[in-house]
Amino acid sequence: MGTNSEVDVSVSRGQRRAYRALAVAVSVCAALLVWVIAWAGGGGLEVTSPAAGTLRIGAALVVASALPLALAAWGALALAERFTPRPRRVWTAVAVAVLLLSLPPLLFLEATDATKLTLALMHVVTGVVLIAMLRRSGRPTR
Repeated sequence: MGTNSEVDVSVSRGQRRAYRALAVAVSVCAALLVWVIAWAGGGGLEVTSPAAGTLRIGAALVVASALPLALAAWGALALAERFTPRPRRVWTAVAVAVLLLSLPPLLFLEATDATKLTLALMHVVTGVVLIAMLRRSGRPTR
C-alpha cells in the first residue's frame, strides 16, 4: 500500500506541476491578448522615461515582462507550501497585495491615458488569471 500511495503523490505532483505551467502560459497569453486588442485598435503603446527614453511596448516586451513574473508567482507558491502551514491563504494574500501594489506606479508613467489603462488592464488580467489558477492548484493546509 505504501507503493500505491507514493505513486498517487507522484501523479498528483506531476498534475499540479502541469496545471501550474498551464496557469503561467494562460496568464502570459491573457496579457498578450490585451496587447493585441489595443494594437488592433490602433493603440501604439509607448512609455517615456528619463532613464530609458521612449519605450515602445511590443509583443516581445509583454512576454518578457509577464513570463518571469508568472514564474515568480509559481515559485512563491512553492515556497509558501514548503514553509507555511496555510500556503494557499498566505500566497493568495501576498499575490493580491503584489497585484494591487503594481497598479499605482502606472499613474506616474509618461504615457497617454489609453496606454496607462491598457497597461493596468494587462496587470489585472495577468494577476487575476495567476491568482485564480495557481490558488486552485495550491495545497490548503499541511
